Amino acid sequence: MPEPAATTPPLIALDVVAVAFARLLRRRGVEVTVEASVLYGEALAAVGIADRDRVYWAGRVTLLRRIEDVAAYDEAFTEFFEGVHTVDLRAPDTPAITIALDSDEASEDAAGDEDTSTRPSLVVRWSPSEIIRQRDFAAYTSEEFDESRRLMADLRLAGALRRSRRQRPTSRRRGRPDLRRTVRRSLRAGGEILERSFTSPGRRPRRVVLICDVSGSMEPYARALLRFLHAAVVGHGHVEAFALGTRLTRLTKELMSRDPDAALAAAARRVVDWSGGTRLGECLRAFNDEWGVRGMARGAIVVILSDGWDRGDPDLLAEQMARLSRVAYRIVWVNPLKASPDYAPLARGMAAALPYVDEFLEGHNLASLEALAEAISR
Repeated sequence: MPEPAATTPPLIALDVVAVAFARLLRRRGVEVTVEASVLYGEALAAVGIADRDRVYWAGRVTLLRRIEDVAAYDEAFTEFFEGVHTVDLRAPDTPAITIALDSDEASEDAAGDEDTSTRPSLVVRWSPSEIIRQRDFAAYTSEEFDESRRLMADLRLAGALRRSRRQRPTSRRRGRPDLRRTVRRSLRAGGEILERSFTSPGRRPRRVVLICDVSGSMEPYARALLRFLHAAVVGHGHVEAFALGTRLTRLTKELMSRDPDAALAAAARRVVDWSGGTRLGECLRAFNDEWGVRGMARGAIVVILSDGWDRGDPDLLAEQMARLSRVAYRIVWVNPLKASPDYAPLARGMAAALPYVDEFLEGHNLASLEALAEAISR
């Protein structure tokens, strides 16, 4: 075993020493993982390198996995720490980075006086998807609307799972006995029942009801939110869509077309109060009376996409929200204005509805709609 050094070596980078020694061990056939190298560097930081006996055992317990590698380790240790093996402890030169953009508008001033033809360059490929995900719908251009349509098509809106009345076979030895499958299996054994079969209730996604405000105050967001409604209706079979303004309009049938432009055109023809006023209480009463309480909202996830500005009676809105909360599984309110840092739910309609809302979310960009899809699936 090597003897302890008499003098203290100069201060060097211990992590570089650990990496270089691990590399030497690998060349000698010793399997050293990256984790072991990191652990050896931490051990050197703890024991130092003044005492070679401690350095020896720190490496032996952290770098070796097999007893057969001890001989190779001793030889490598002697070569490395007795000065035979040289280690370059200088920091590597930082390469100059030249960002190559896919543009013909190259500026001579950006290139500078230094010749970068022989220097390494980092080619950056960018995509507008991340920018579009974070940009407010109200600031979209027509090209960004086209790109967002493609991104919304990838969204999958599925409600949280619930127990179904339909029974399905199960491998567990509990639940409701499945007599038909038990008898069918017994025929393979000459009529002897060797194993009983059982069924258990299946699980299916809850219905999702989307009610989108298309009044004048929601005009900057209504177009993008209707595209979201179309993607939800087309991509899932348990989604109902409504438009809300001065009256309530069911849009599920119009949004079933796979062509988004044709679907939105049909929805626009169907909605006669586009960019008009808002009567949240009266519209929710129409929904509860005609669809919601009768069965559509029972056990469903109801999502209301509105800024909460209402010209109607706030007491009526609170009453209808209370009715809806008694039959719905969960009510989610999506307000694009919530993204503003100084936003407060001071509008009469929003203040009246908020006590009956289970989750209050933003809805001003694609990222917030992705969060909405995740919240619905919980």
